[in-house]
Amino acid sequence: MSLLAALAAASPGAAAAANSASTATETQGVISYAPAYFAEQRPVTAYDMVSRLPGFSLDNGDSVRGFEGAAGNVLIDGGRPASKSDTVEEILRRMPANQVDHIELIRGGAPGVDMQGKSMLANVIRAKGRTLQGLVQVGQNLAWDGRYKFGVRVEGSGPAGPGAWEGSLRYGEGIDDGAGEGPHLRLSPSGAVLERSDIDSHGAVHQWVGSGAYEGAVLGGKLRITGRFFDDHYRGNELNWGRFPTTDLESSSDRQDRFQTEVGGNYKRELGPRTNLEVLGLRQTEDYSYGGGFRSPLFTADFILGKDISETIGRGVLKFRQSETLSWEAGAEAALNRLESQTAYAENGVAIALPAANVTVEEKRGEVFLKTVWRPAKAWTLESSVREEGSTISSDGDVFLEKTLYYTKPRIAATWAPSANTQVRVRFERVVGQLNFDDFVATSSLGTGVITAGNPDLVPEQAWVTEAALEKRFWKKGAAVLTLRHFALTDAIDRAPVYGPSGAFDAPSNIGDGTKDELQLSVTLPLDRLIPGAELRGESTWRRSEVTDPTTGTKREISGLRPLEWETHFTQDMPQWRGNWGLDVYGAWRQTYYRFDEISTDKLKTWVTLFGEWKPRPDLLVRVEIQNLTERGFRHTRQIYAGPRNTSPLAFIDDRDIQIGRMFYVRVRKSFG
Repeated sequence: MSLLAALAAASPGAAAAANSASTATETQGVISYAPAYFAEQRPVTAYDMVSRLPGFSLDNGDSVRGFEGAAGNVLIDGGRPASKSDTVEEILRRMPANQVDHIELIRGGAPGVDMQGKSMLANVIRAKGRTLQGLVQVGQNLAWDGRYKFGVRVEGSGPAGPGAWEGSLRYGEGIDDGAGEGPHLRLSPSGAVLERSDIDSHGAVHQWVGSGAYEGAVLGGKLRITGRFFDDHYRGNELNWGRFPTTDLESSSDRQDRFQTEVGGNYKRELGPRTNLEVLGLRQTEDYSYGGGFRSPLFTADFILGKDISETIGRGVLKFRQSETLSWEAGAEAALNRLESQTAYAENGVAIALPAANVTVEEKRGEVFLKTVWRPAKAWTLESSVREEGSTISSDGDVFLEKTLYYTKPRIAATWAPSANTQVRVRFERVVGQLNFDDFVATSSLGTGVITAGNPDLVPEQAWVTEAALEKRFWKKGAAVLTLRHFALTDAIDRAPVYGPSGAFDAPSNIGDGTKDELQLSVTLPLDRLIPGAELRGESTWRRSEVTDPTTGTKREISGLRPLEWETHFTQDMPQWRGNWGLDVYGAWRQTYYRFDEISTDKLKTWVTLFGEWKPRPDLLVRVEIQNLTERGFRHTRQIYAGPRNTSPLAFIDDRDIQIGRMFYVRVRKSFG
């Protein structure tokens, strides 16, 4: 039996690393990558290593309530990270490369592994016997308009008694790359210029992030305790200088302040040679405030919003390995979520009532699940699960309601590996979305004049998802994955009018059934035959959707769904120069929102970053970037109607074309230990 065959027969993470990526039993769906595979790239962190796995794209998971549905696609020592707010990417960036024993790429499933609905997982196995290590990193960003922004991070980890500790503190300043300068036009339906002005806008953020963890042996098992805080402050302002038909000045400003905390604990213990228990507890809080104002010679508007949010989660999972080819998992999860919000809006100093302006929402949520993974033959893996979800949502304040919802969520997936380099994966699943608490509360964008009402009386969007994927590996380091998904939607959530004492407002609403289709292509292409040490990675997703517009009754696409997204990354490793260079390209995209009295479209142009890294010593890294090489812009176009779009003519078109320039960034990282 090969090394990877033994791994699949036991559990991912139980075996030592293979010597290279080619030492793998691909038909069992697991490939092991030893540190030697990444040697030419001179990685500094585990993130550098994971980002180079052929055919793999990092997924930080979903921002949802509860723990079960929030998983990313990276495991640490065979298990999910215990934190929700601390992303997988941040955890990997804090992990030094010399702490990684090997990385396993799990494709299509393996007995004993909960794939969390993902078709591919990366399992980072840490080396035993940790030593004291740390780093200091400083960065400086120079914007096109002369602003300097600074960042620093300090990290450390090491042994502490029978266990190990790790900690991180980061301060950073950032620039809003959606704010800049550009023309603002108001056009008639025929295209004649009604108004012309020039926009000058700026936005900046500064934030503190701190995290820590301790992991050690307790009561025959392993306990990991985590903590994190996030303190974020954003300030933005805009001047709109009128040029035609009159010269005047409009101004708007907004501020956002957010403070988040999280504490959690995760306990794992073997109850026998084939049985494991995992228990998790987690508590999150968030204090959020927003204030916005708009000023013009004849009109003023002010909007304020305050939110207090909390989530408490308890979870238990029991895993049983019945045989080398069959495993079971059963568990339950409970969560208590609470949102308390206050909103106020005024025009010319007169208060305007908004639907669902001040509400308190509480959700009691529970879920039980049963999962199994079976390998009936070497070339086949079957995964199935069923989850039963129940929740009670109550609202007080401006809206009084209470409702209880139950959903059954079955899932079945199959993987067939006809050869060592080929996999075919299919999935059929019922997916139930979550109600976004932000949809319950009124919001605003005073710079564009859009007020969105809250709507607590929503039900989750549901979808039956059918998926098929073909993966092909080639040239040892190359991979291509083509995936097709079809979503049959029920109770789709989109935009619709709601009515209050002050008239009609746009609000999130359930608008009926719909469909969504996705075609995704991911390619890792080694270019060593043409350019030594070079690699090209790319991913593109095409989307097509259809729902019935609640205002016009006609078919249209789903609001906010981007029909095309793509990115590509070129890197060339140059070990003789102790460095590498490359290009990161993030393609242009378009998204459109269909409100009852307007259609708004956002277009973001292509963003290109040129970078170079130099590692003169194993403990020192210098990175230089030229960001937004193409000087991309952001265009926001609104077609505004005199009333509901089904009965009213187009009144005018509002077009804002914001341009921003290049930014220059340098980062120096010094590690210790």
